[in-house]
Amino acid sequence: MSAGKRPFGSVRPFGSVRAKTSLGATAVVAVALVAAGIAVLLSLRANLTDQADREADSAARDVALDIASRVPGRTSYRDLELPEAADHPVQVATQDGRLLAMGEDLERISGTGVPAAAVVPAPSAPQSGQPVDGGRGGGDNSGDDDGDDDVETGDDHGGRAVPAVGEIGDITEHTSGSATVDGTAGDYRFATIAVTDGSGATVVVHAGASLAARDTAVGTAAVAMLLGLPVLLLVVAGVTWLVTRRALRPVEGIRREMAAITASEDLSRRVPEPAAHDEVARLARTTNETLTALEAAVDRQRRFVADASHELRSPIASLRTQLEVGDAHPELLDMPGAVADTVRLQRLAVDLLLLARLDAGERPGQNRLDLGALVREEVSQRTLDAVPVALDLGQGVEVAGSRGQLARVLGNLLDNAQRHARGSVRVSVRRSADGQVVLAVTDDGAGVPEAERERIFERFVRLDEARDRDDGGAGLGLAIARDVAERHGGTLTAAPAPAGGARFELRLPPT
Repeated sequence: MSAGKRPFGSVRPFGSVRAKTSLGATAVVAVALVAAGIAVLLSLRANLTDQADREADSAARDVALDIASRVPGRTSYRDLELPEAADHPVQVATQDGRLLAMGEDLERISGTGVPAAAVVPAPSAPQSGQPVDGGRGGGDNSGDDDGDDDVETGDDHGGRAVPAVGEIGDITEHTSGSATVDGTAGDYRFATIAVTDGSGATVVVHAGASLAARDTAVGTAAVAMLLGLPVLLLVVAGVTWLVTRRALRPVEGIRREMAAITASEDLSRRVPEPAAHDEVARLARTTNETLTALEAAVDRQRRFVADASHELRSPIASLRTQLEVGDAHPELLDMPGAVADTVRLQRLAVDLLLLARLDAGERPGQNRLDLGALVREEVSQRTLDAVPVALDLGQGVEVAGSRGQLARVLGNLLDNAQRHARGSVRVSVRRSADGQVVLAVTDDGAGVPEAERERIFERFVRLDEARDRDDGGAGLGLAIARDVAERHGGTLTAAPAPAGGARFELRLPPT
């Protein structure tokens, strides 16, 4: 065997249906799991981020509430009760970004917009109406032309609405940032809220919530997915392989049996049919039906060849004998007998060729024909018939088909009727009640036994009690007539005649 060619029945490693199905299912599941995993991770991250935002909101509001509840004139940012910086880092700053207070051990915050600087000392109790200046209080307000206190109320500073005295505003924004607490840096979510203390000074509180729990949960889930995904894909591939193998096991049995049938040429064998009513079972049944039809076709072909050989043997042997006798004794040559045998051979050859064309699926022509005129013309040419033929022809009865083939059907039916009639043959053409065209050939002979009315249309079949081999044909006339009728979309049947004898009825669709 040459290199590059595989033996019949061999399958490449990834060319089998099992492999393709397993790979396809695994790929689809992998894509689905990756997409689902990404969606789960994003959802988990978003939910935990929202949870951190709520924690930051709560911490910011607690500090803002403490500031807003201070007694006017006694507001001091040094004694604010701020939460643990490691849990919730907090900054308190003026609206222009000056840092007033931050949590213990908090060294640095980024992401709030407030400079990471030390807290500037501020007066412990600014006077009512004085703004908090980050420790540089006690100014003389020399820049105030009207001498009023610089209390920030009602204006929008830095994009934040200023709440009324002793009230806290809404959370204005959430930002992501980082904070360094006691030398340890971490990621946080910060909430920002404005509050006006009892003295009328407006400050901004930045409070954070750690994102360590979020990052840990998302990371753990991602690692679990990365570790579990290959295992799950292996399970999917293995299960798909086993299920597909089990499902295709009957197909392999069908393939092996078909290979054995091909090798043995024994068309009587059949493939196994699974008990299940699924696609594979239907495939097996269809395969067996095909084998049955193929076996029948081969049997018909073999019988046809055998019968044709048998039919050809007699006239050929007779013709050879006559020629040999004529060669040895010219005065004894039976010339009429030799001519008769030659004519018989010619007719048989024509019949065999026509059957071969019909078996090959040759479609007849679709010419419009007046069937009554065709019958009248064909009967008028049969001048040597021993039994007279009576005609009953309807007018304007037309069909579509091949003139030559329909004439051949009529000729075969008339030949058959002439051989069996006692004294009369009748041909009628009419249109039936359902619109079909009916050609009937009736004789007054012995008729056809009911058990033989279908068998006489088989090839090379003769009813021995009706005629012998010498005066009859080869048994192909009625078989050819029925095949031609079916090719024209019609039927040919045999029935008893009303007055005795046989009636052959050809039914064709109208034009």
